[in-house]
Amino acid sequence: MRKIGILLETKDGTLKKTNFGVITAARADGHELYGFLVGGSGAGYKTALEAYGLHKLVEITCKEGALDWNPVSWSRAIIDAMGHFGVQTLLGLTSAQGKELLPRIAAALDAPLVIDCMDINLSEHTVKKSQFSGKTVATIEVKGPFYIYGVRPNVFEAKPSPAEAEVIPFQTDPESDSLVVKEVRQDAARGIDLTEADIIISGGRGMKNSDNFRILSECAELIGAAVGASRVAVDAGWAPHSMQVGQTGATVSPKVYIACGISGSVQHFAGMKTSGLIVAVNTDPEANMVKNCDYYIVADLFEVIPELT
Repeated sequence: MRKIGILLETKDGTLKKTNFGVITAARADGHELYGFLVGGSGAGYKTALEAYGLHKLVEITCKEGALDWNPVSWSRAIIDAMGHFGVQTLLGLTSAQGKELLPRIAAALDAPLVIDCMDINLSEHTVKKSQFSGKTVATIEVKGPFYIYGVRPNVFEAKPSPAEAEVIPFQTDPESDSLVVKEVRQDAARGIDLTEADIIISGGRGMKNSDNFRILSECAELIGAAVGASRVAVDAGWAPHSMQVGQTGATVSPKVYIACGISGSVQHFAGMKTSGLIVAVNTDPEANMVKNCDYYIVADLFEVIPELT
């Protein structure tokens, strides 16, 4: 029985639904799935996780109780848990938290690491990921005693496969003298995380100013979408960097991506080209976004989006 570890993520006390896609990617005959949960109680998540095939839910704590967020101590705690349970393969989300933890774990274990995987073959140790601003997809083979993979959120469809999960407490005492977290400041942005969203409505240069983004927010609230932005809009100060989609922002894979007033640069496409369905709203019929979408509307977004709302 091969043991596969999954780094589970929560937000505001709720299990991120994109975890289920990672679990689906890890499932195979002969695989025993271990979910590593740091800083939370596994009892509340057991039912949801076992519905997707998790076998062991490991609650990682320290002597004082829950581990406060610190990427150094958290990564060391996960390494301790991997060693204790004999886990040599670890999958996690390519999220802000995943980008903090997975490289530290890989460096400490001297393990190969591939971030932003779009496909994974755990038996052959190969992965697929986009390269050169999304112009091509590379197949990468990794070798070593350990294997660490970061999975692009939403790229694997979550498919239920019921199993019976066991909650296992694991206590460790990792220290972090090299890095001390003094304070955690939450982003003021509200709503659904870009990487978690099934629907994203994004604005670009055509939004003209920050106030006009409320048009997108009003529509997003009704359809259960997240609001994104192009780099042009972010650089202009119309939207925070946390909303940026693209090569230097978030890489997303929603079911539907609605691009409003976005020209469609190569860098922007690199961050959203794996979307299930792309809709463009633009006054320029020759815009790259219009040429590379599934459906488009050649019209003023300030007329179309309020009508959609």
